[in-house]
Amino acid sequence: MSTDKLPSRSEHFSEWYNQVVLKAELADYAPVRGCMVVRPYGWALWENIQKGLDRRFKETGHENAAFPLFIPMHFLEKEKEHVEGFSPELAVVTVGGGEVLEEPLVVRPTSETIIGYMYAKWIKSYRDLPILINQWGNVVRWEMRTKLFLRTLEFYWQEGHTAHATSAEAKQETLQMLDVYSDFAINDAAVPVIPGLKSEREKFAGAVRSYTIEGMMGDTRALQSGTSHFLGQNFAKAFDIQFLDSNNELQYAWTTSWGLSTRFIGAILMTHGDDQGLILPPKLAPIQVVLVPIFKSEDEKTKVMSVVEGVKDELKDFRLHVDDRTEVTPGFKFNDWEMRGVPLRIEIGPRDVEKNSVAFARRDKPGREGKTFVSQDQLTAQVAEMLERIQASLYDRALAFRESNTHNPKDYDELREVVKSGWAYSWWCGDEACEQQVKDDTKATTRCMPLDQPQGEGTCIVCNRPAMKKIYFARAY
Repeated sequence: MSTDKLPSRSEHFSEWYNQVVLKAELADYAPVRGCMVVRPYGWALWENIQKGLDRRFKETGHENAAFPLFIPMHFLEKEKEHVEGFSPELAVVTVGGGEVLEEPLVVRPTSETIIGYMYAKWIKSYRDLPILINQWGNVVRWEMRTKLFLRTLEFYWQEGHTAHATSAEAKQETLQMLDVYSDFAINDAAVPVIPGLKSEREKFAGAVRSYTIEGMMGDTRALQSGTSHFLGQNFAKAFDIQFLDSNNELQYAWTTSWGLSTRFIGAILMTHGDDQGLILPPKLAPIQVVLVPIFKSEDEKTKVMSVVEGVKDELKDFRLHVDDRTEVTPGFKFNDWEMRGVPLRIEIGPRDVEKNSVAFARRDKPGREGKTFVSQDQLTAQVAEMLERIQASLYDRALAFRESNTHNPKDYDELREVVKSGWAYSWWCGDEACEQQVKDDTKATTRCMPLDQPQGEGTCIVCNRPAMKKIYFARAY
């Protein structure tokens, strides 16, 4: 790992981000433009994200399945709004096995169409409903401007697809999964997100309503971190997903889709990181605790390593790594693990052996502020408590940052000013023309109308007409 100093987040946030991803060995650039290779440390983080989500999916009755990577072109053309929304991003296969294909195949940008086709085969009666399926996989969207994890041609994600007998059930499912994403983001990733409704302009192509969780990154830009869509009967009608109801009458199903991708790794990095590198929340960190033995002589090494082995055995229930490298200094190791964002470092040297103590170094509080000495007795409980403190501290700090950079501008001129370096939370009349004006004037877009809305009504921040909803405006990734 390179130990060159990182750029300052406050001065070069974008370059800081790029270098952290590379130096912490999360990912690297692939030979194909816009693609990435996810390295083992980055994949371990993604696996922990998967575990946190997959457990929640199964607790809410969903099952995993797998659907094909290739989709017949005419499938996408069945849902007009869907194909219009995705057509600029499609990767299309026209030759296979040395022969020109009779029909081009689309490398899936998302799977509503192929899954809709299969659901039409499987669903015949109301007794077949609901179908609650999730798949873990990869998709391809031909992005012109790319950034590791945040926006790549190919990325990894999960996409849930469900079919229901009634509109009410499908709407309940859509909001339930939004809650699942919010719970995961807040409690596992320590990322404070705002769940809310997307505007008509910003909704998913083919959806009736799109919901999102929006997070504020360390440069105050917004990141759409997960989405849940109520698709109504749009895809059911396009793919003829019909069933006989309890009255023996033919009905179209009501469907949903929802997804969270590897861009959430970017959310974690940009929410919690500092000028020393990553800071990972303990619940998701691939390594929760790193043990660093410190010694100078062979005699000291023998004594220290004996204690290290005992501590390692005691802390076996944590994701723990012993850094026993001898070719680098302790200072190098400290910087290395700070770059990688390991939540807790435990240092054990000859004096610690004598005093029956160890040194704790918190990653969220670098330097002396995060250093404490604790007894080796009941170390498991002390480590567990410290990791809980770090998890809570990361969330509290991120929430305070968002609140201090969110503004309620009194007029349009002030909105134009605050979105340069923060979010505006303002009344909006719902007119797309007002939405477009903000984007043209500031490059800020509407992020979401939070589910938790204030009482009463106000006047639109752009046109001063009556408004019933408040919405967040922000520049975004």
